[in-house]
Amino acid sequence: MSEIPAKATESEDPSGRARRIAVPASARSADGVLALGEARPGDALWQSSPPGSLYDYIKVASFSIGPDGLVDQWSLRAEQLFGIPAERAIGMDPIDAFVDPDLRERGQHKMAEILDGREWTGVVPFRTPRHLDGTPGEDGLAEVYVMPTRAESGEKAAVCIVIDVRVLRRIETDLAASQSIFGQSPFGFVLIDTDLKVRRANTRFASVFGGVPDDHRGRSVHDYLPRSEADRVLATLRRVLESGEAITDMHITGYVPGSEDRRHWSVNLYRVHSGTGRPIGIAWLGIDITARRAAAREAAAARRNLALLNEAGARIGNSLDLETTARELLDVAVPGFCDLASVDLYQGLLAGDETPPGLADGSAELRRVAYASAVADLPFAGTTAPVQVGAVHHFAFNSPHADALRAARTRYVPAEEGGLVQCTLAVPMVAHDTVVGLAQFSRTKGSEPFGDRDRDLAVELAARAAVCIDNARLYRREHERALILQRSLLPPGDPVASGLDIACRYRPGNASTGRPSEVGGDWFDVIELPGHRTALVVGDVMGRGLRAAVAMGELRTAVRTLAQLDLEPAEVLSQLDEIARGLGTPGGIQQATRAARRPREADLSEVYLATCVYAVYDSVTRRCTFANAGHLPPVLVEPGESALMLDVPPGMPLGVGGEPFEEVEVELPEGALLALYTDGLVESRHHPLDEGLQAFVGALTDPSRPLEDVCDHVLTTLDTHHGEDDIALLMARVQGLPAESVGDWTLPREPRSVGRAREYARGQLLSWDLEPLVDTTELLVSELVTNALRYGEGEIRLRLLLDRTLVCEVWDSGLVQPRRRRARDTDEGGRGLQLVGLLSAAWGSRRTPRGKTVWFELPLPDGEGGLTDPAEALLSLF
Repeated sequence: MSEIPAKATESEDPSGRARRIAVPASARSADGVLALGEARPGDALWQSSPPGSLYDYIKVASFSIGPDGLVDQWSLRAEQLFGIPAERAIGMDPIDAFVDPDLRERGQHKMAEILDGREWTGVVPFRTPRHLDGTPGEDGLAEVYVMPTRAESGEKAAVCIVIDVRVLRRIETDLAASQSIFGQSPFGFVLIDTDLKVRRANTRFASVFGGVPDDHRGRSVHDYLPRSEADRVLATLRRVLESGEAITDMHITGYVPGSEDRRHWSVNLYRVHSGTGRPIGIAWLGIDITARRAAAREAAAARRNLALLNEAGARIGNSLDLETTARELLDVAVPGFCDLASVDLYQGLLAGDETPPGLADGSAELRRVAYASAVADLPFAGTTAPVQVGAVHHFAFNSPHADALRAARTRYVPAEEGGLVQCTLAVPMVAHDTVVGLAQFSRTKGSEPFGDRDRDLAVELAARAAVCIDNARLYRREHERALILQRSLLPPGDPVASGLDIACRYRPGNASTGRPSEVGGDWFDVIELPGHRTALVVGDVMGRGLRAAVAMGELRTAVRTLAQLDLEPAEVLSQLDEIARGLGTPGGIQQATRAARRPREADLSEVYLATCVYAVYDSVTRRCTFANAGHLPPVLVEPGESALMLDVPPGMPLGVGGEPFEEVEVELPEGALLALYTDGLVESRHHPLDEGLQAFVGALTDPSRPLEDVCDHVLTTLDTHHGEDDIALLMARVQGLPAESVGDWTLPREPRSVGRAREYARGQLLSWDLEPLVDTTELLVSELVTNALRYGEGEIRLRLLLDRTLVCEVWDSGLVQPRRRRARDTDEGGRGLQLVGLLSAAWGSRRTPRGKTVWFELPLPDGEGGLTDPAEALLSLF
């Protein structure tokens, strides 16, 4: 009988259980020899090979052939391979049973040679016999190794070892595919064993770390990575080997031989198993992502810079204040771009000079307007002492800062030894081809140094801030000029009026908030009129800026001119309306009138609209006549009464045209308080007009206080700090002319009234202790009364008024205004009005509802104006 020795040993699979193979137990002899001829189905032999051996992957079967050429032993593996149980297989002719009929003759010949004692090996196609249920057999391909042997009788026999070629081909294909993937992979591929040592590395991995793949066998991760990084990777490898959990995209940092540049890899780790499922190591697949990381950093830096520029665009330039704009630049730059930053602006430009001295060589004085630091009290490199905000200084001629200002180019400032600053960028601030200052950006040690991209970003930030700063500078200059113009058009000092105690306040827009803003068109005026009368004016030109200020100046000048003509308030506003309509028309008032009569496209930018309230107060009668052109109503506070708004028809704003204005006459009691104002006092974005008016009326609770205190109380009580519009406030307390300061007489229309008028004037002046004025007054009264008799109509009225000056008025019913002319040397008359003009401080005439009034004014003897000698005045006529 053929015998195959076998060793009965135990082996454990990865699950820890003993494995047994299907080999008949009867095939073992007493001395441990496997006897194939004695096999009994159903028994088994303990596996002799360790798990993970080749027999786990290929199918190996055996059977024996007796001297008669028939199967006399059939293993369990043969049953599995051919699908034929031993009971059926034993006694079969293997050539007839498995070989194709076309090959049987050749097979019989080979069988004879085998039984004759020759070995043979080859690949044989076979077909299994039909199954018992009649289904046809299966085709296969087997590699057969036939070894001659002898039976117990000494006759020749054979033992056949059969391997399924299909399994071998599959294993061969898998090995070729594995080899191609492992060897030809463009990524670093490493197989790490269970001892966490390199078992195998591919060519790509060896090309990175040097040598050939076999040189890396037995190495550990400590041979490739820094210690801290290697410890981290080793712990991860151990976790993958123990848990079987795969790791994807683990980033590793290290160095490669021959280079000091830091490299980055992305590593995928997974556990590798044998055919039986036993872990045999870890597969390491690494990809060099250094370039990708650099590109990602560049992209992140670009996104960060774009975000910074976007933030700069949103935050820089929101204010037209120089210092605020500089601080906005530093708020964006620190700490998002640098650790320290400062802004220095040319002192000359801040003072309003267009070309400050030393601008070309960078040595001009600069003022530090802003400084920011992300670290405490750290000065810039190269400075002996930090420059304080607000301090004026200059850079040395040979310094990088002065060079940056001269060349208008960014310069790197070397770091100071022993300091905390690593690098500094000195960036000139250029706007409209003009260097307005210098911005410095610094990074401390430990931060990333400035690169070319950072340099470009610094230039862009400085340029944006420079344009905003230059705009703020130009705006501040224009604002100051407009404000100077506007203030020059307002009444200088404290206005003085007869029979009125005056107090006024003017606040330009944003003056209380500290932010520059365009000037407005608010104005007020106090105009003295003949007969101790006073015109009170408050107006507001719609719009802001220099145009509004200029329009306000033109309207104010027109108001003063019309007031001197002594026109009625409604007529004054009508004339102002015509003037306002002509302000935006090149041809003036007449062109505007013609254009209004035909349809045209209105250019809103050239339309000037204004509101105005005009009031004329007579201190003798304490009566005040109001006319309103779309303005807020005046407020009156009578003694012991609550404040109230006067019902004055508002009318249309000036510049609209086409509507007449109405007048309202109000008698003001002694001690009453009159307030005129603009809408900036009572209206803002957060407070409606009605609320503001009620608050203003409620603030006038104690009119008996000094007017200056009343004005301050109103501005403090009301929300006047919004700074959205100009505020003009004019307050007047009524102090009528006492009855003893008025002399009033009516004279008949007859020649002797001239002498009587002189007597009345002399007697009144003597009672006022004004004897020095008697002669001059008598002479001038005689001239005016004479003219009234000669050229006037109706009865004559003489009135003397004493206040800060002496005023004499002669009334009659004639409408013809006196006209002064220069008399020739041969003329006997025509010198009366010339004499009046020479002897009086002022004279004039005005229309009245019932005629006209001719008046003259003389300064008091103790006043500032000196008296004119009548004799010299008479001689000067000839």
